[in-house]
Amino acid sequence: SEKEQPAATTLHGVVLEVPVIDMSDPEEEKVVERIAEASRGWGIFQVVNHGIPDEVIRELQRVGKEFFELPQAEKEAVAKDPAGGSIEGYGTSLQKDVDGKRGWVDHLFHRIWPPSAVNYKFWPKNPSSYREANEEYAKKLLEVGGRLFRSLSIGLGLEAHELKEGAGGEDIIHLLKINYYPPCPRPDLALGVVAHTDMSAITILVPNEVQGLQVFKDEHWYDVKYIPNALIIHIGDQIEILSNGKYKSVYHRTTVDKE
Repeated sequence: SEKEQPAATTLHGVVLEVPVIDMSDPEEEKVVERIAEASRGWGIFQVVNHGIPDEVIRELQRVGKEFFELPQAEKEAVAKDPAGGSIEGYGTSLQKDVDGKRGWVDHLFHRIWPPSAVNYKFWPKNPSSYREANEEYAKKLLEVGGRLFRSLSIGLGLEAHELKEGAGGEDIIHLLKINYYPPCPRPDLALGVVAHTDMSAITILVPNEVQGLQVFKDEHWYDVKYIPNALIIHIGDQIEILSNGKYKSVYHRTTVDKE
C-alpha cells in the first residue's frame, strides 16, 4: 500500500547508526551494560570482534549465494513440503502473507542446531561444501549466542544462566534462514520482507555489502548503517516476553534493489 512503499515512507538522507558493541572489551561489565541498554532502547545493535572468523562468514555467504544461483529445478530439490507443515526448506518469492502482501524474496530455512533437530533433507547437496560451511559457522555461532544470552540475563538482574534456561536451555533450536532478494524493477514500490518483529528469541544477522535493512524508530523508517564484519543482533519476541517487556523486539523491514 502507499503508506508502506519504501520511496514514500523512508526518511532519506539519514542513516541510522544503531549501537555498536565491541565484544572483545576486557571489561565484561561494560559489555553487559551496553547490550542491556541497546536491548531496552533499540531492540537492535551490532557486535564487532565477536569471535566468528571473517573467512567462516565469507564461506557461509559464498555457499548460500551459489545455492540461489542454481537452476530452479535444483533449488526445488530442497523445497518446503506444503503438506508437511514444516517451515524448513526452499521457498520462492511472491508468496502472499496473511494480509495478502507479497515480499520480493526467495529464502531457505533449516535447523542447524542441536544435532538431534537437524534434518539434512532440507540442506542443499550443491554446492558440495554447503554442509561443511554451515556446520563450521554453527559451532562459532553457539559461542556468540551463549554470550548474548548471559549478558541479557545479567542485564535483567538475573543469574547468567537463567534467561537461556527460560528460553529452552540446551534444547534451544537454532534456525538458519537465507534471504535472497532478486533484482526488482520497481524497488520504490516493493519490499523484500514487509514490516515485522522476529518471533525468535534472538536473531543474529549476517548482512552483505548491499544496503537493505530498515528499522522503525521515532515514527520513521531509517536505513541501518552496516559496519564491515559486524553481526547485527535483533531482539526477538520471545526475549521481549521473557523479560516482561524490558527488552524490546525490533520492528524492521527489508528494501530491495534494481541490480
